[in-house]
Amino acid sequence: MKTTMRRLLDLQHGLERGELRSRDLVELSLSAIADPAGQGSRAFLSVFPEQARKQADFYDQARRDRLPMPRWAGIPMAIKDLFDTLGQVTGAGSHVLDACPPAERDADVVAALRRAGFIVIGKNHMTEFAYSGLGLNAHFDVPLNPFGRDVGRIPGGSSSGGAVAVADGMVAAALGSDTGGSCRIPAAFCGIVGFKPTARRVSRSGVIPLSSTLDAVGPLANSVSCCAILDAILSGVDEEQVPAMPAAGLRLGVIQGYVDDQLDEAVAQAFEGALERLSRQGVHLVAVSLPELGELPHIHRMGGFVGAEAHAWHRPHIESRSQFYDPWVLSRFAAGKSQSAADYIDLLLARQRLIAAVQRRSHAFDALVLPTVQIAPPMLSSLSEATAISEANRLCLRNTSIANFLDLPAISIPCHAPESLPVGLMLLGETMADRQLLGIARSLEAAINPTCDQET
Repeated sequence: MKTTMRRLLDLQHGLERGELRSRDLVELSLSAIADPAGQGSRAFLSVFPEQARKQADFYDQARRDRLPMPRWAGIPMAIKDLFDTLGQVTGAGSHVLDACPPAERDADVVAALRRAGFIVIGKNHMTEFAYSGLGLNAHFDVPLNPFGRDVGRIPGGSSSGGAVAVADGMVAAALGSDTGGSCRIPAAFCGIVGFKPTARRVSRSGVIPLSSTLDAVGPLANSVSCCAILDAILSGVDEEQVPAMPAAGLRLGVIQGYVDDQLDEAVAQAFEGALERLSRQGVHLVAVSLPELGELPHIHRMGGFVGAEAHAWHRPHIESRSQFYDPWVLSRFAAGKSQSAADYIDLLLARQRLIAAVQRRSHAFDALVLPTVQIAPPMLSSLSEATAISEANRLCLRNTSIANFLDLPAISIPCHAPESLPVGLMLLGETMADRQLLGIARSLEAAINPTCDQET
């Protein structure tokens, strides 16, 4: 059996039938990470080869002995350097925490993955403390986007390494976090699927926070089904897969205004092409205006929830170890200091008001649809100045952050044509209706994604 790190179900079936060994998968993953011609040394900040091999050998022997095991036993996957793992210092893509003691236990989500049988192969590169949508990091080499690697495009962030690891076949899936788009931006930029759940559905215990209000934990993978499987494990849902529903008759609200401002030509073409394919499948596409979204720049003018909550968490580290921060990231944390308690209360009230207003306009639709990111992945060489970095970061986060602010589940699915620059189409669901959104996304995936291969 030819082995590729693609869909979780394919790998699981191969292990179950005896066509694969877990040790084979671990060695395949380690080999891809170590390939000097690849991006593994950049996509991973740490790798656990001996631990992974021992776990793989244990699962292989257990299969030979026909012992009961978790369904996903022996499949390697990667996790962001934001999650506690027993015995390891959680670095969060920074040197600020280097002197901290190793974690005494796994983060809840890491423990859930291990109970399901997954093998943690290593921890991925990320933007320092997850505070950017670009994937840049002043402390570690940036893993380059698999599209146009010869010209050095950025991977998107902050879950940069996880997206590159999945896209390059180092692992079949990775665990990321999403505060303003950190799973969906790199997924869109690297041509894979990224899912942000309703934040409260998945535990954040053992995860270094950026914003306690907006942080969510979600998967990056090669298909909607893979994301649905991982979401079930992370959230404790019994049914791992979601049934695909007929596409014909679904009603999607296509957001007009704000989300389609300053669209790159490549993004506009790919998005319109996806809408045409959906229409041919019988999906009802209805233009919908959400004028409230235009208020978001003003609401966030002082840094928003991220500015206030990140500054509160980082305050002691800024006072004692400020020299270890990237100056650009440090300046963004410091900006949150200017918010008052009244400003924060205004944020809470504005959020409640916008959530209610958007719900009134969106309740008639099965999901809302919009481009994941307004721009194609920029070249790293174009982001040498702070002003260029800030502007690109603003554009990257503009659409994805809507879901976090409105407390909605969201998924990004590739919609670009083969050999074209990567573009993501994003579906927004209703708060706590995550499994329904995943079912809709699964039913529409083949129409949205021209490069989508069929599941086995």
